[in-house]
Amino acid sequence: MTQAEVGAYLHISQRSYAHYEAGTRDIPLEILIELANLYQVNLDYLVGRTNVKDRLPYL
Repeated sequence: MTQAEVGAYLHISQRSYAHYEAGTRDIPLEILIELANLYQVNLDYLVGRTNVKDRLPYL
């Protein structure tokens, strides 16, 4: 996906998303959750804490 496509999904501008990718701005938790949903991975995988992509089951 392009930055513009991801930004549209997140309801933010491409430029804002580019800052998150570049690490020049911290990503708000709400955006991290939406990215995990978009890519169907768990948050730990998204932030580099694990290599396991599987989403965790709801309790």
